[in-house]
Amino acid sequence: MSEFIGALDCGTTSARFIIFDKAGKPHATHQIEFAQLYPHAGWHEQDPEEIFGSCATCIEKATEEFISQGHKASDIKAIGITNQRETTLVWDKTTGKAVYNAIAWPDTRTSRMVHQYKAKEGFEKLPEIAGIPLSTYPSCMKLVWILKNVKAAREAHEAGNLMFGTVDTWLVYKLTAGAKYVTDTTNATRTMFLDITKLEYSDFAIDFFGVRGVLLPEIVCSADEEAYGTVTEGLLAGTRIASCLGDQSAALVGQRAFSPGMSKNTYGTGLFVLYNTGESPVFSKNGLLTTVGYHFKGHKPVYALEGSIAVGGSAVKFLRDNLKLINDSDEIGQYAAKVPHSGGVVFVTAFSGLFAPYWIDDAQGTIFGVTHYTKREHICRATIEATCFQTKAVLDAMQKDSGHEMKSLNVDGGMSNSDICMQIQSDIIGMEVVRPEYRETTALGAALAAGYAVGVWPSFDDLRQINTTGQTIFNPKIEEPARAKSYSLWERAVKMSAGWVQVDEQSSVSSE
Repeated sequence: MSEFIGALDCGTTSARFIIFDKAGKPHATHQIEFAQLYPHAGWHEQDPEEIFGSCATCIEKATEEFISQGHKASDIKAIGITNQRETTLVWDKTTGKAVYNAIAWPDTRTSRMVHQYKAKEGFEKLPEIAGIPLSTYPSCMKLVWILKNVKAAREAHEAGNLMFGTVDTWLVYKLTAGAKYVTDTTNATRTMFLDITKLEYSDFAIDFFGVRGVLLPEIVCSADEEAYGTVTEGLLAGTRIASCLGDQSAALVGQRAFSPGMSKNTYGTGLFVLYNTGESPVFSKNGLLTTVGYHFKGHKPVYALEGSIAVGGSAVKFLRDNLKLINDSDEIGQYAAKVPHSGGVVFVTAFSGLFAPYWIDDAQGTIFGVTHYTKREHICRATIEATCFQTKAVLDAMQKDSGHEMKSLNVDGGMSNSDICMQIQSDIIGMEVVRPEYRETTALGAALAAGYAVGVWPSFDDLRQINTTGQTIFNPKIEEPARAKSYSLWERAVKMSAGWVQVDEQSSVSSE
């Protein structure tokens, strides 16, 4: 095999570079965690240079490993990029340097501003244009906060030099030494500046948020052999960048969900359910987001309904790092399996409010039902159940919007490695859960898109054959009355967790 594709996967907490062969099998990989910064309650930042530096190092180290196996760097025909979405970066065009830390997607510092903007005239038009509700989640409010609170950003804006981008834009800009300033449609939909039907920036949205004059990247297809340029430095200098996809769209591609009605759930730092709705956007009436699933050059864009759940794997880290209930993330499943149920404990993991389908900004993490009977095992199981209950809420909303009953759920991501987690998921949703043998489908999706763009895989039929063997299927083991009873308790806990944060209590700290 002389044709390989590299995938740069820049997630919320780490970066990695994986080199795949034409059969979709990984041959070399390198991963680095980067720091998460929490300067105030509700704030979540990252160092832009550390993000890029981690990515660049991963590319070099994985390529070194690949070469040590007897391959040549030129065997890597292209690389694809997939990234954490909504995370917002700004930099000065004249220097190419960031003027503030990246504001990560779970950050909630803009809660007060969101309430203010919801009172503005024209607010009700935004979901119809952008496909998503106004909240702390999309990039728009993060950019507004930066303009209001960061002097260096305001000065660059006034001079006409303030560049805005999500992580994909920043990485391509840095990898090409500033030659390409672009974003793909899947990432652009997460800014709330995009008209999701026309796939171009909305003048109404730009003026509504008051960001006129900020430089915005060119919008291009998710898979395109020319739009992203080439890597300028390192072992892969001269290699084409042939795709960019927001991480959840990349997972949709990696799960080969190319037909309307197919869906996937990625269990990462957060949880993200995407449901392919075909070539026309479906606007949700049940708290879901409308997004671009993927958009390959030469084809019409494919849309999706999305349910975004803010806290998934990060709740496991919370048990490990904050509460010290476990020493290793894998232990959560081991403890959860020791008890048949959560002992009445319900953990609403609303660390950043609740996202789809609830959209409750003023909720905070709350544990209900703690008694003298409660053990570590019950809390571990309740933490897993929190992700599974929220997944059920999203799937129920998708079935209402689409009018079609779902029979199965394709899964991937870190938490999907746990058999007990996937069994609990199947029990709670009452349908089969299908787990592929290779579960890093976000990186695989970026590779498939890039490989398609440069002809390594010439057709969608070729892509459909990748990663189809060795899957595991979990079927529900509890009856409907028990399922309904546990979900009813979850819904009651969600209602009780709301209203904890008052608008006037939100931090208004300025960075100046």
